[in-house]
Amino acid sequence: MKVLIVHNDFRVYWKGRLLYLKNYLSDRNIDFYAIELFGKGSPYSFDTYENKEQWWTCLFPDRSYDEISISVIKETFLKKLDEINPDVVIAGSIVFFAGALGLRWAKNNHKKFIMFDDAKPSQIKRNFVVQWVKDLITKQIDGLWLPSKDYDDAYQKFIDKNSIVFYGYNCIDNDLFRYKEKRSIDFTTVICVARLVPIKNIDYLLRAWKLIEKRRPNYRLVIIGDGPEFVNLNELTLNMGLKTIVFLGAVNNSDIPTYFYNSSAFVLPSLSESWGLVVNEAMASGLPLLISNKINAANTLLKEGINGFGFEPSNVKSIAENIIRYIDLSLEDKKQMSQNSSRIISEMDYENMGKELVCALSRSETVPNKKPSTLASVLINRWHGRYNTSGWDKL
Repeated sequence: MKVLIVHNDFRVYWKGRLLYLKNYLSDRNIDFYAIELFGKGSPYSFDTYENKEQWWTCLFPDRSYDEISISVIKETFLKKLDEINPDVVIAGSIVFFAGALGLRWAKNNHKKFIMFDDAKPSQIKRNFVVQWVKDLITKQIDGLWLPSKDYDDAYQKFIDKNSIVFYGYNCIDNDLFRYKEKRSIDFTTVICVARLVPIKNIDYLLRAWKLIEKRRPNYRLVIIGDGPEFVNLNELTLNMGLKTIVFLGAVNNSDIPTYFYNSSAFVLPSLSESWGLVVNEAMASGLPLLISNKINAANTLLKEGINGFGFEPSNVKSIAENIIRYIDLSLEDKKQMSQNSSRIISEMDYENMGKELVCALSRSETVPNKKPSTLASVLINRWHGRYNTSGWDKL
C-alpha cells in the first residue's frame, strides 16, 4: 500500500510525527510519502523549512501561497499526486489548498481520502450558503482522523457506516518532556507558555493574578512566549503593580522542559484553541493543569480534580479561584495530580498514533470508496481551497 499525507505546510509538531510514521509504516511494508505546499508564509514562521528527506517534498520551498497563482498551485500539486499515485491520501480540512485538491485528486482517481482536523465545525463562523457547500464537499471524504473520541459528536454528520474514523494524531514526542528521575512538585511557580496574541487571553490571567497575589503572595507566575501583545501585557503588569509575574519572552524550545520541571502547575487561559498541544507538553512533563474550558484539549486531557482544574476564561474570578484551589492543595495531592497527568498523556503518544493509522489503513481496504453525487463532483472540481490564517490569533 502507498500512503500520502499532504498539508499546506508541516511545521513544529508535524515534523516529529512524520519521521516516526515513516519508520513505523515502513516496518509494516507500507510506503509513506509527505507533501507540503509552501516553505514560507506559515503562521509558525519561526520554524523554517529545512527538510532533506527524499520521501518528503515541499512543492514551493522558497515561496508563500500569495506569491503563486492558483493555477500554478493546482497544476503542480495534481501533477505530483499523479507521479506518486497513492492508494490513500490523507490531508487537512478541505477549506485549505491541500485538503481541497487532495480530495479532488482522490475522487477523480477512485482512491481513498482521509481528512484530519482538530477544529470543531461549531467553532468556525460561516454564512449558511458557504457552510452548506463546505459540508456537502466534506461529506464525500472516506475517513476522519480526529484528535480524540470527544470530537465524534461534532463530526457525526460526516460519518456513515463505511466511514473510517480513528484518533490520536494530535500527539507530541512525550519522551522529550518526560523526566527519567522522580519529579518534585514542591515549587511555588505557575507557568504559562503561549504566543502573546489576543486569543490567548493573557490580560485576563494578569487580572486574575492580581487577586492571587493578594491572597497567596508566595507564588509567582512565569510567562514564556512572544508576540504582538508583549509590550501591552508588560505595561498592564506595571500599571496593576504586580510584583510576582515574570515575562521571559521567547526561549529555545529545547529549554522548555527545564522550565516545566521547575514549576508546580501549568496555566493556559485561552478563549479558544482548536486543540492546544502545549497542554500535551505540560502533561508529559508531569504538570497538573489549570486551563480554560474553551481549549479543545481540555475536554479530552483534563480530568477535573484528578489532574487539574478548569475555569471559564472570560471570568477573572473563575480563573483566580481555580488557581488558588490548586495552590491550597496538600503537597501529596499535588504529587498525585502530577502523576495523573503523566499517566493520562502516556496514552496519547507516537506509538498510539501509529497503531491507529495502521488499523485505519487496514479497514480502508475492506470498505468501498465513497462516490460523490453529480452536484458534489461539480463542487469538488471547482473548489481549490485557500490559505487564510489571518484570524488564527483572534476569536
